[in-house]
Amino acid sequence: MSETDELSPSCGNDRMPESKCERIGLSEACDEYLLYIGNVRGLSENTVAGYREDLSHLIEMVGENRPVDEIGIMDLRGCVGRLSQKKYSATSINRFIAAVRGFMSYCRKFGRIVNNPALELKSLKVPKHLPKFMTQAEVDRLCMEPKENGLLWEKRDRALFEMLYSSGCRVSEIVNLKFQDMSSDLSSAIVTGKGNKDRRVYFESDAREALSAYLEERDRLFPQSSLKGGFPVSNVFLNCKGTALTDNGVRYILSRYTGPEGTNRHMSPHAFRHTFATAMLSNGADIRMVQEMLGHSSISTTQRYTHVSTERLKEVYAQAFPHSGKKD
Repeated sequence: MSETDELSPSCGNDRMPESKCERIGLSEACDEYLLYIGNVRGLSENTVAGYREDLSHLIEMVGENRPVDEIGIMDLRGCVGRLSQKKYSATSINRFIAAVRGFMSYCRKFGRIVNNPALELKSLKVPKHLPKFMTQAEVDRLCMEPKENGLLWEKRDRALFEMLYSSGCRVSEIVNLKFQDMSSDLSSAIVTGKGNKDRRVYFESDAREALSAYLEERDRLFPQSSLKGGFPVSNVFLNCKGTALTDNGVRYILSRYTGPEGTNRHMSPHAFRHTFATAMLSNGADIRMVQEMLGHSSISTTQRYTHVSTERLKEVYAQAFPHSGKKD
């Protein structure tokens, strides 16, 4: 039996007449698609969750029981218009468009629709913004905030910040980091990034020292959560209840330390990744090596950090050169 036969309950291929295909409601078709990309295509849980969120907008605006073969280009453009009215960013709307394209392509492939209206849906132009990053002084200060402020869990939070900065990991990669992924000397780890691709990341001395201090305290506070105690929580980072820290948990932690109680300059966890990439390229690292360290599939994604470095150099030049911006 072919993959098509297994996944299409009523139509084996899209060459069959439309009358031969069982009609299906939008919500049910979306559920089928999410199972397909998760179980057959093997996309990560985070990616599937993102598609689910985007397609929920389509279901809400078009109607969960609307036959999927009745949805046309005007319906899809209407959804884009409503998202714009709700002040969604161009990036978020383009993510919605990409999700709809993928879904409609699936429906076309497996005979749910005859014509794909999403082919006429155009992406929005997105203004180019340089990635937000921190200077060395700013990242040093932020890594010291847990010790100076004592807002949450000092040793965990410092280890978290140091490791994010040292490795350039995505927040999802850090929260999913397991003890078995770490090297014995805590100097590196294997993380699973986008597309389920594994890569090795590295932790310098400050990160290793902070991690060791946290793990010692973690074992004392939650001995049942350590691998030595046999408890099944193998994630390196825990929340204050002794269970695995989540993406949202990291964002909350960082919001406390970069809010009015801390540096008062809001930063997302991704800012550590931007800062890592900028620092590496500014200090002469080969761009291909940085691409590998970040887990970028395309070097063009890595190249944007060279623009950040250039802008920073211009800023330093303008501030330091004695005749900059002055008339003779």
